[in-house]
Amino acid sequence: MTEHTCDLAVIGSGPGGYVAAIRAAQLGMKTVIIERDALGGVCLNWGCIPTKALLRTAEVYHQMKHADAYGLKAEGVSFDIEAVVKRSRGVSAQMEKGVGFLMKKNKIEVVKGVAKLEKGANAPVVKVKTDKGEDKVKAKHVILATGARARTIPQAGLEPDGKFIWTAKEAMIPDVMPKKLLVIGSGAIGIEFASFYNALGAETTVVEMVDRILPAEDEEISKFAEKQFKKQGMKILTGATVEKLDKGSDAVKATVKTKDGKTQEVEADRVVLAIGITGNTENLGLEALGVKIDRGHVEVNEWLETGVKGLYAIGDVVGAPWLAHKASHEGIICVEKIAGQKGVHPMNVTLIPGCTYSHPQVASVGLTEAKAKEKGHKVKVGRFPFVGNGKAIALGEPEGMVKTIFDEKTGELLGAHMIGAEVTELIQGFGLARSMEAVEEDLMHAIFPHPTLSEMMHESVLDAYGRVMHV
Repeated sequence: MTEHTCDLAVIGSGPGGYVAAIRAAQLGMKTVIIERDALGGVCLNWGCIPTKALLRTAEVYHQMKHADAYGLKAEGVSFDIEAVVKRSRGVSAQMEKGVGFLMKKNKIEVVKGVAKLEKGANAPVVKVKTDKGEDKVKAKHVILATGARARTIPQAGLEPDGKFIWTAKEAMIPDVMPKKLLVIGSGAIGIEFASFYNALGAETTVVEMVDRILPAEDEEISKFAEKQFKKQGMKILTGATVEKLDKGSDAVKATVKTKDGKTQEVEADRVVLAIGITGNTENLGLEALGVKIDRGHVEVNEWLETGVKGLYAIGDVVGAPWLAHKASHEGIICVEKIAGQKGVHPMNVTLIPGCTYSHPQVASVGLTEAKAKEKGHKVKVGRFPFVGNGKAIALGEPEGMVKTIFDEKTGELLGAHMIGAEVTELIQGFGLARSMEAVEEDLMHAIFPHPTLSEMMHESVLDAYGRVMHV
């Protein structure tokens, strides 16, 4: 048995774990990171990064098919799904090597294996089952960053089988290009896969149990998105549930109960389950230590403490929002609090931007209009359409809008919601504004470059106060 002693042990090397480890190393802490699979976790290997590579392919393919709109000719446009997947996997492999380089650069020891926690004097002891036996890691502090996995439906016949019924992982490495695809769930993951396969020509149906797609987004944005996806040929069933799946020799027949109480059958070559995720809390010894787990996620306080001395948890394993950048920020908060750094603040989830990389893209930060009103704010709302922006017209991307929500009394920017080309890159402008507690005057007086898509952000603010210029 090899024994490691350190200041901090991090279990999991996703965007929460490896960023926490790097920050700890920067602060002079001897750090060990434990990973059972590839460095970078789900995000880099089976989530954020490879899906964006796939969606980039879909975007380029869409543009090639519509080349004539730009005065170009592209004949016989097609794709090779194996090559598409190979490129996506190559991007992930490159990113994994990058994380490995960062570990070496910051002198962080990497232990490959499966971790289990046992009671220790000042913090739990981590035992790691490796391919050579068992290692023991004794640390002053331990951070759980074990991430999450796809949630499944606890109903006979609806379990993923890796062939006909896919989780996100199988959807990233398809064995065939389905002619017909059924996506169950319309959050960011479901909509991204629906957008990818629809763009490549699959007849795509999305089933969502609530009354609108992208239910976490502002209702106006959800409706706009549904309209655009339907224009692209997607079939969307809201207020609907999948009652059962009957698997045949080469396809699946889904029985869907619609909002009017009737049932209809949807045939598909493949089904993607995208109904959320649940934390990886099993087989870690958490229950024996007395760690509280609620609905598959570890309970923590504002400083990411579990209630067990010396044990912390960050990222997807502690619950929503399940976002890589949230996990990274939690990792930094947790480590800086452990190190006694001054000026550390607990996480404010309303400052976390959310992005969906479909076509069109969707991005938001802060409160929706409905949530702002629920919280008692009297609001001013501004809107600006992409069709009023010169850069959007020049790009051939006139479909979209920017919506901003302000507190009428104080001028505080309560929320911003966007749909259209490149809004996932634009949203951080509003994220920074909220972080700096900007009010309407700050945003009105800012000078936005022309011609850019960012001008719509300015115009949306102006619109909220009756000063819009270009509509």
